[in-house]
Amino acid sequence: MSVGNPASRGLLVVISGPSGVGKTSILREVLRRTGAVFSVSATTRSPAAGERDGVDYYFIDRETFQRWVDERRFIEVAQVFGRNWYGTPREPVERQLADGKIVVLDIDVQGAAEVKRYMPECLAIFILPPSEDELHRRLRDRGREDAEAIARRFAEARKEIAFARETGIYDRFVTNENLAPATDEVERTILAAAGVRAGAAGC
Repeated sequence: MSVGNPASRGLLVVISGPSGVGKTSILREVLRRTGAVFSVSATTRSPAAGERDGVDYYFIDRETFQRWVDERRFIEVAQVFGRNWYGTPREPVERQLADGKIVVLDIDVQGAAEVKRYMPECLAIFILPPSEDELHRRLRDRGREDAEAIARRFAEARKEIAFARETGIYDRFVTNENLAPATDEVERTILAAAGVRAGAAGC
């Protein structure tokens, strides 16, 4: 089901969740089902294996990133793990929203807080693990990092979850115990919000 209404402003959706929670799998399926547009972030980190510039991220150097910050070309910026910078380019998001599209941002809790200040009417969804133990197991089972890196990601994940609950910026929390029902819930939440907006615009 593809959703888009050029006669009305679209819907901005923020999806957040800690590493290992299954957010990327949920996001890809929701985009496929709904025809929503994925907002490509810019980052100063190097591409991982298989990542494509302009598709997964805009990979830019720190000087370019800072220039874009100075030129106010980002909706939000955040530094992850005290190393690399990430930001959401403003122009494509605003253009797609003006075209009536659902635009989805995959960003962390810091960025989500900034987006909520910029656009309070956006829909913010946080993906939760069924338990801390299960999240730790998923991080281990990915087999991508050593024990030290996993411990760092797990500690960061606990902070993210606490921040998400305490700040009140998220409109919906979805627990990913099983991928299919969690994906269905995220899709229903987005389509319901888009439907309300379309109905309100037509009044």
